[in-house]
Order: sequence, then C-alpha cells, then structure tokens
Amino acid sequence: MTSLARPQEILLPVTTGLIAVSVLAALLVNLVPLPLGVLRMRPDFCALMLIYWGIHQPRRVGFTVAFLLGLAIDLVDASLFGQHALIYVALLFAAITVHRRVLNFGLLGQSLHILPLLLAGEVIAIALRLLAGDEAPGPAHFAGALVGAALWIPLSLLLRLPRLPKASSDRV
Repeated sequence: MTSLARPQEILLPVTTGLIAVSVLAALLVNLVPLPLGVLRMRPDFCALMLIYWGIHQPRRVGFTVAFLLGLAIDLVDASLFGQHALIYVALLFAAITVHRRVLNFGLLGQSLHILPLLLAGEVIAIALRLLAGDEAPGPAHFAGALVGAALWIPLSLLLRLPRLPKASSDRV
C-alpha cells in the first residue's frame, strides 16, 4: 500500500532577513518601468510575495506589513490612495485562511489555489477603480494574475533554496 501524501522536507527555519529581503525585492521588481504591452501581463509581485509568506509563514508576516507595502505601491504608482493597501490586506487574510489546505498540495496544485486569490485581487482593484469613476478594463487586465499563478512554482523553488540544509562534511 502506497501513501498518497507527498514527502515532507526538513527545511531550515525562515529568518526575518529572508522575509524582509524577499518583500523588498518584490517591491523593487514592481517598480521597474515596463512598456504598456508588457505591463498588462506583469503580475503584482508584492501581492504574490505576501500570499507566499501568508501561506508558508502565517505568523511572521502581518497585516501591518501588507498595509504599509500597499501604501508604498499606491504612492509610487500614483493610484487611488489605499487601493493596494486594501487589496494586500485582503489577500493576506485569504492566504492565511487557506494556508493549511494549500500546503497539502504539490506546487502545481498550490499554483491552482493561488490563481483565484490573484484574480480576486484584480476584481477588488477593478471595483475600486469603478467606484472612483474610472473605465472598466478589458479582459487582458487579468493576464497578470495568470502569469502570477504560473510564477508560483519558480518563486516557491527559489525561496526554498536558502532554507535547504547544507550538505554535511562529516563523511570520511
């Protein structure tokens, strides 16, 4: 009889520095200017990083971090003030809520669970823009969420690398 559960890895504990550097890197990647055609397909890396840490370390990244990160993005993007702060707090809450379920799946299954969260963030952004009097965007607006869900797998593998145990040199 074979077990259907995926094997558990023993990883080193997450350091506060790793979380801070990854969130700062996501903020910097979000700030890179891109041409308009590519800009529509760019995922929100800050939202993706908050979802990642909300799922993998729900007690380490709080709503204050999500709120302040959202305000920083609002200031830089000159968007509706508080829009990203609201979206990031809602996404972090959703990620913390489903973190036990998502961790039971492999990376592809996790990616499929992340897609509705990213789409929900886009829907909240559209609703806020419509309330502010902006025009409704086309369906291409959701391409960033699809790309973000596809990037979940390499992002997870990349953030797992610093937590892998070092090879022991005790062998003779």
